[in-house]
Amino acid sequence: MVIFGITGDLSRRKLLPAIYDLTASGLLPPEFALLGFGRRQRAGVLPMIREAMQTGARTTFDERVWDRIAEKFRYVTGTFDDVVAFEALGRELARSEDTIDGTGNAVFYMSVSPDHFIQVCNQLRTANLHTHSSGWRRVVLEKPFGRDLYTSRVLGAAVETIFGDSVFRVDHYLGKEMVQNILTLRFANGLFEPLWNSGHIDHVQITMAEDIGLTGRAGYYDGVGAVRDVVQNHLLQLLALIAMDEPATLSASDLAAEKIKVLTAARLLEPYEQTAARGQYVASSRGAERVPGFLEEEGFDAASTTETYAAMTLEVANRRWAGVPFFIRSGKRLAQSNTEIAIAFRPRDHFGTRVVPSTQNTLLIRVQPEVGISLRIGTKVPGHGMNVKYADLDLSYATTFREQPIEAYERLILDVLRGDASLFPTQAEIEASWAIVDPLISHWAAVGRPDPYESGTSGPQSGHDIIERARRAWRPL
Repeated sequence: MVIFGITGDLSRRKLLPAIYDLTASGLLPPEFALLGFGRRQRAGVLPMIREAMQTGARTTFDERVWDRIAEKFRYVTGTFDDVVAFEALGRELARSEDTIDGTGNAVFYMSVSPDHFIQVCNQLRTANLHTHSSGWRRVVLEKPFGRDLYTSRVLGAAVETIFGDSVFRVDHYLGKEMVQNILTLRFANGLFEPLWNSGHIDHVQITMAEDIGLTGRAGYYDGVGAVRDVVQNHLLQLLALIAMDEPATLSASDLAAEKIKVLTAARLLEPYEQTAARGQYVASSRGAERVPGFLEEEGFDAASTTETYAAMTLEVANRRWAGVPFFIRSGKRLAQSNTEIAIAFRPRDHFGTRVVPSTQNTLLIRVQPEVGISLRIGTKVPGHGMNVKYADLDLSYATTFREQPIEAYERLILDVLRGDASLFPTQAEIEASWAIVDPLISHWAAVGRPDPYESGTSGPQSGHDIIERARRAWRPL
């Protein structure tokens, strides 16, 4: 595996710890070798990799595991416009192949800005590293896959011209344990499928809330915002998994086919002034601590209209979901960090008493931080009379399963090596997602500014207004 940008933030926080844990678990083959490409000089790279693995690994750091990784490590210093550096990379690849089994299997992982994807792929082709006579070559891209539908098509076409169908596009949410469990929950349990339609489901809420700010990501985030950063990819992928029909198999092609059907049938409701909202966090106080506002973060222009909160209403125009609104929201500096999907079933009268929306039957899928599933049901309160209280049947992964779940990047890296693309969005899925959000992004670019909201709250009032107009309410953060 060749990691471009091996000394960068993503590599240090996610990729290197994942490689250590996979090695420690015995899930990587003995001949696996790690190669790095970056601008730093070699002398300080290996200590940095060791520190990243020791700090970020979920398993106990073992010197013997580290020695196995370090023994096969190779590194090339260079920039992405340096032809000589890519020639040196080719020699290091050949050297690694000679010391293992002679095959040409290699993964090129782009842990760099998307602005460099095409340039690096072109350099690999120029150096004739994109193919091998006796093995496979694969390339891994991190989001965002373009800034809109047009640029995503340009990027997709350029990379596929070089690597064909050996392109793996990472949406790390698809590697999370509970996201994968959505399919099991829906299709391995016969009680849900008959109810999974507009006849029984009132609405769906998908929330990704963060209590942190930008944490040093100003250079990336400004001009990107919540919609491009998480809605177009993570949250629309969650919507597709919730709304899709059962695939014929769990193969990559069958999964993609069903998700594409949903994404091409989904659209944002209009008018946007009533069905969508955006916000930007402002300075506030948490106890004695002053929390800076978005425009006070280092690297931002005071005139920036980048949204840190987005909420919107969608519909899926097919028979299963006709008339069921899907409410999506995401934001930074909110009351807490929480990612969940709430499927609210239609309220009904019971014993002459109307069920209010806050107590209707709800299936809650908790993605993070507390992974689990709960189902809210009505139950009789002990004692005289027929008093109904709503309570949760709860499945907590932490208490139900002894096995420690592997991290998303461990699973995704292993799947790339195995050639299993089922957890990686296809180019068609990405384009369908951009087609959903592009009109809203263009609308917001032409009018107004994001609404301010204080840190530690549930977002701007406009975010609540869009769901309250539909006579529903957000689940509390």
